[in-house]
Formats: sequence, C-alpha cells, structure tokens
Amino acid sequence: MNPNVQRELIPRDDTLRLIAAFDDMKVKLLDAAEQWRLLDGTGHMPAAPSYAELIQHAADAQSLARDVVQFTADFAQTAHSTNRDGSAVLARLSTASTMACFAAPYFAETAETALSLRRSSRPADRQQLEHRMVIDHATGRAYLRRTSESLRDAAKELSNHLDFHRFFPAPSPRESPAPPPPKPSTRHR
Repeated sequence: MNPNVQRELIPRDDTLRLIAAFDDMKVKLLDAAEQWRLLDGTGHMPAAPSYAELIQHAADAQSLARDVVQFTADFAQTAHSTNRDGSAVLARLSTASTMACFAAPYFAETAETALSLRRSSRPADRQQLEHRMVIDHATGRAYLRRTSESLRDAAKELSNHLDFHRFFPAPSPRESPAPPPPKPSTRHR
C-alpha cells in the first residue's frame, strides 16, 4: 500500500474519541427534539403557553448549537480535516453546525409569539398566532433532528475510516521507529 495513504489515517484513539463525542451530542439533540413539546398529549396547544419554558428551549438550543459549532471548529483546525476522509467528516460537521444554528431562532420566535398570544383578543388573530407557534416550534425541533442526523453521518464517516485502519496494523514494539536523537546541548564546556 502507498505510505501516503497511511499518513492520512486519523489516529485510532482520536477516531474513537470523536465518534464517542459525536454520538453523545447526537443523543442530546434527539432528546431535546423529543422532550421539547409545545402541544399536549392530545395534540392541542395549552391555553397559555409558558414563555419561560419556551425561551428556555431557545437558550438550550443555542447552547447545543454552540457545542456543535465548537466541535466543527476544533476538527477544522486539525491536520486531519484536510485529508480525504477528514474532509468528508468536516462537510458533515459543517452541515450539523448550520442546522444547529438554525434551530434556536425558531424556538425564540415561538416564545415571542407566546407573549403576543397573551395580548391577542380577536379569535382570528389568536388562531393565526397559535398556528405560527406550532410551525416555528416544529421547525426548531426538525433542525435539531437534522443536526443529529448530520452528526450521525459524521460518526459513520469516522467508523468507515476506522475500518481502514485494519489494513495498516500498528507497528510492534520491535518495529517502532527509533526515538529521535537527543538534541545537541547548547551549553558550552
């Protein structure tokens, strides 16, 4: 095999660590998308949606987005992000970052609309605001799910890359390269 291919391998430990981190974040995003509900069990909106709860959804979505963007920024700064497999992972992370950043504003809009709903007196206006809230909240949740899917895909890219490691067994202790020679002393005798 080409030695250049072996140099492009992301170290196994780094790969495993990244897969675990992406999987953990994926679970957090899916949990948020499932737990953050606007409608009750019967599919109806509460008479007075809680602004505090809805704005907390926005704050938590912003925090999740920050973590996803930081994963992306950290990976982009590694040498691995420039090789073929690393570029594919970076593309998935970039999509995840974009999707995560889109989610928070929809939750914030939902919360803002909840405040407008309190001041609405006309039934037609109230119905329009309720529909807008349902759509905005569902859209925010959809962006969280799409972020999770992109992280899942990034982890799959890394898993596929990990499979490639089997073609390049780790060197045995006898075969490991000799340590570099000591640096010459700068002290004068």
